[in-house]
Amino acid sequence: MLLTSLLPTALLGFGTSLALIVAIGAQNAFVLRVGLTRTARVVLPVVIVCAVSDAVLISAGVAGIGALITAHPGVVVVVRFVGAAFLLVYAVLAAVRAVRPVGALVVADGDAAAATTTAPVRVTTTVLAALAFTWLNPHTYLDTIVFLGSVANQQPGELRWWFAVGAVLGSLVWFTALGFGSRLLRPVFARPGAWRVLDAIIAVVMTVLGLRLLLVP
Repeated sequence: MLLTSLLPTALLGFGTSLALIVAIGAQNAFVLRVGLTRTARVVLPVVIVCAVSDAVLISAGVAGIGALITAHPGVVVVVRFVGAAFLLVYAVLAAVRAVRPVGALVVADGDAAAATTTAPVRVTTTVLAALAFTWLNPHTYLDTIVFLGSVANQQPGELRWWFAVGAVLGSLVWFTALGFGSRLLRPVFARPGAWRVLDAIIAVVMTVLGLRLLLVP
């Protein structure tokens, strides 16, 4: 009887989480590019940052923080403008890469490419970027804290936390698959033209999302 209640609730959380995050967005585009250009020692921290951040935000939503954010829209407004500026700057950088690709974007196999004196800097800056793409995106708060939190709290009693477990697992599965599965596309991105297309798409996506944050209340 217990399993017949817990499992469907967890699966509902799993599916709802995937339905929200499996889409072309700033965070997913960033994780995809990291998976293509970086080794496992860099991809793993990025996946952990994204998954743990979602776990924290989903848990906050289930705990009722969503109502607090709704009551203080000024917080979301500040995040919206800061996030928009970040996305637009990243869009410009991606557009520059699309027009003038650099040699550092050549896909390399194994960890040998990361065994340089600049590897720790790359890891740090990449992780900081992952944090920015996650925490400076107001849609992240709306999807995790407000939406998933609301659906979770519609579940009776402690089942809301099982919904949260499923939602967190969905996030973990997605970012792991995206970060480490993108290496399967490396043969395609061994061609410079493929990088131009990817960076052009990223530039368009970031620009659209940034402008939407600025113009759409």
